[in-house]
Amino acid sequence: MAIRVERATRSAKPHEVERRWYIVDAEDKVLGRLSTRVASVLRGKHKAQYTPHVDTGDFVIVINAEKVRLTGRKREQKTYYRHSGYTGHLKETTAAAILGGPHADRVVRRAVRGMLPKNSLGRQMFRKLKVYAGSGHPHAAQQPQELSLV
Repeated sequence: MAIRVERATRSAKPHEVERRWYIVDAEDKVLGRLSTRVASVLRGKHKAQYTPHVDTGDFVIVINAEKVRLTGRKREQKTYYRHSGYTGHLKETTAAAILGGPHADRVVRRAVRGMLPKNSLGRQMFRKLKVYAGSGHPHAAQQPQELSLV
């Protein structure tokens, strides 16, 4: 008579998650490929303890966001929309205008946000993303590791 052992799937608990800090240099990196890798790390899919309903992800710092690459003619043709809430107040701008302006980090932020869950868990994951247009960042004390995009 054989004894059958049932093994339950292990779910990570929020207090058990160990978070790391990673840094990515976005200079000459394709926006979409960069964003998918960053979103995956923010969700925690690179870890063995990944649990869909728990934020198991790590912190990610993206520097040089203004030097990100868009393939084809997307820099001139990709359009971003925003609406003030008033009738007829739909504003549109191109990726080139945003990347050339004072808020160049918004292109990377918006691309990553679109790849995260659309709920409170996704908003919690998005708060772990730190994006800077230039090469400087105030997170040196966390000793971030270089994140490979391969």
